[in-house]
Amino acid sequence: MSIGHIYRQFANTPDKFDITGAQMVLVMKLTAFCWNVYDGRLKQEDLADFQKERALSQLPSLLDYTGYVLFFPSLFAGPSFDYVDYRLWIETTMFELPPGADPKTAPRTRKQRKIPRSGTPATFKAVVGLVWIFLFLKFSAWYNTAFVLSNDYMHYGILRRIWILEMLGFATRMKYYGVWYLTEGACILSGLGYKGVDPKTGRVQWNRLENVNPWGIETAQNSRAYLENWNKNTNNWLRNYMYLRVTPKGKKPGFRASLATFVTSAFWHGFYPGYYLTFVLAAFLQTVAKNFRRHIRPFFLTPDGQRPTKYKVYYDTLSYIVTQIAFCFTTAPFVLLTFRDSLLVWSRVYLYAVLGTAASMAFFASPAKPWLMKRLNARKKSAMAQEQQKQEFQKQAFDPQDSKSEQPLMGLPSDPGQELDNAVKEIREEVEAMRKRGLSVSMPTGQDMRIAVENKLGRKL
Repeated sequence: MSIGHIYRQFANTPDKFDITGAQMVLVMKLTAFCWNVYDGRLKQEDLADFQKERALSQLPSLLDYTGYVLFFPSLFAGPSFDYVDYRLWIETTMFELPPGADPKTAPRTRKQRKIPRSGTPATFKAVVGLVWIFLFLKFSAWYNTAFVLSNDYMHYGILRRIWILEMLGFATRMKYYGVWYLTEGACILSGLGYKGVDPKTGRVQWNRLENVNPWGIETAQNSRAYLENWNKNTNNWLRNYMYLRVTPKGKKPGFRASLATFVTSAFWHGFYPGYYLTFVLAAFLQTVAKNFRRHIRPFFLTPDGQRPTKYKVYYDTLSYIVTQIAFCFTTAPFVLLTFRDSLLVWSRVYLYAVLGTAASMAFFASPAKPWLMKRLNARKKSAMAQEQQKQEFQKQAFDPQDSKSEQPLMGLPSDPGQELDNAVKEIREEVEAMRKRGLSVSMPTGQDMRIAVENKLGRKL
C-alpha cells in the first residue's frame, strides 16, 4: 500500500487508474483479521467484551477467507468490516431473532430466503448516491483546486474567499458521499448491512456498515461531531485495532497509544504533505473545541447543566459557523495535497484558522481558564447544595462527551498538550521501573529529558 501511495504521488497522473483505495480497504480488513485470530489464542478472561465478540478460535476455510477479503460490494472503496460480520452473514445467523422476541416482529422475506427484503433501502441508497455524484460533477466545475490557486480567486474579498473555500470542501465531500452511499447500498442489497429490528419502531435497521452521515457533518457544531460522522468504519478500525491494542492491560491509553494511532492513520492515508498539515492542525482544533465545550458552553446552560438558557441558540449558531469555516480551512491541504499549494491557499485567507487556534490555546493557557472555572463554580454554588455542587460541577466541567473524546478520531490526538505531559510521565515511569529491577540508572537531566521527549514525539520541540 505504501509503495502504491509513493508511486501515485510521484507519477502525479490523476487520470490514470489508482488502486490505493482498494489497498487501504484491504489493509484494514487484513490487520483486523490478524488481531481477531490473535485474540482467539488468548484466554477468555484476558479479553475485553469487544475482543470476545470478534475472536477467531479456528481459522476459516480458504473459500470463506477469500470471500471475506475480496467481498466485491466493498472491495474498491469500503466499507471495511470484521470477519465475524461476514461469517454471521454467510451462515445467515445475523437474521435470527433474539431469544424471547415475538415471531411476529420478524422482517418480511421472499419465500424461503432468510435475508429480509432489502431492495427498497438499497435502491434508496443508490439513488441518493447518484444524486450526490451528480451534484459533485456540477459543484466541482464551479469550485475546484485550479480556481483557488488562480489569480482570479484573489479578485474577491476575504469573506467571499472563505465561502469559496467552504464550497470547495463541500464539493469534495460530495464525491465521497456518493461513492460510500453506493457501496453501502450494495452491501444492503446483499444483506450484509442488516442490523436487526428496532424494538421501538419495529422497523428493520440497515446501518451495520454505514460509513458516513452527511447531515451530521454538514450540521456539526463541534470538531468531534464533525469527525465522528466521517469515515466511521476507519474510525472504528483505528480505535479497536491500534489505539486500544498498544495499551497494556489494566492501564488507560496514553501518549504511546495516541502517537501510534496518529502515525498509523497518517501512513495509511499516504505521504502527501497536505495530509500531515491537515492532521496536525485538526489535532489542535480538537483541543480548542474541548476547552470551549468545558469552560464556555456551560454559561449557556442552566446552573444544573440540564437545560439550555434563552441565549444557547446564539452559542449554537456561532459554534456551527466557526466549526464549518475552521474545517474548510483545515481540510483544504487534504484536497490540494502539495505543501506549496496548501500554504498558498492558506495565506490567501490570512491563515485565519491557524491564528484563531493559536489565540484560543493561548487564552486557555492564561489565567483566564482558572477564572472561568471559578465563575462556573460560583454559579453552581448559588443553585445547589455544596455536595451536589461538587458532583454536578465535575459532570459539567468534564462533559460526558469528553470521556469519548479521549479516544482519537481519524488517528488525531485529542489533546497534544496532554500527550506531551504523558510522554514525560511515561519516561519517568520507565526510569523508576529500571531502578526497581536493580539496574544502575540516574534520573535524566533537563536536557536528557528533552531529548527523550523529542524521541518519543518523533520531532523537535
